[in-house]
Amino acid sequence: MSNLSILITEVHDVMISQTAEYALRAVIWLGSHPDEHVGTKQISQAARVPAGYLSKVLQKLARAELVVSTPGRGGGFRLARAPEEISVLDVVNAVEPVQRIRTCPLELESHGMNLCPLHRRLDDAMAQVESAFAQSSIAELLADESGSPPLCEL
Repeated sequence: MSNLSILITEVHDVMISQTAEYALRAVIWLGSHPDEHVGTKQISQAARVPAGYLSKVLQKLARAELVVSTPGRGGGFRLARAPEEISVLDVVNAVEPVQRIRTCPLELESHGMNLCPLHRRLDDAMAQVESAFAQSSIAELLADESGSPPLCEL
């Protein structure tokens, strides 16, 4: 199992939102069908994402220029770039950016812009997650040979 796969598994429930996971599932699925224009219904079923919610996620991905929508009969969605050119961080940030701690969450005046040791360490962990996501492409997830499909069944 790759380091990214382990990291995603460990931080899944705390580090990324359900919306971000849905976006990743959709992008990974589209990446596995590079020459197709795929409809929302088909992506929804394959990625196990509610169709109505997926439509909103795909709109955000389109605004971020990660997917392209082709209207009409035979239309649908496809990736705007090759999976090698799209990072996990690109996808996550398109829908719900990684939340970093910039100032004291407790708004303590004595802390000002300096984070206390706890919040500094939490932010350091988020920086590591952000870096791992930035260094991992959708193509790497698709090529992972750990024995199970990435994030959803293909």
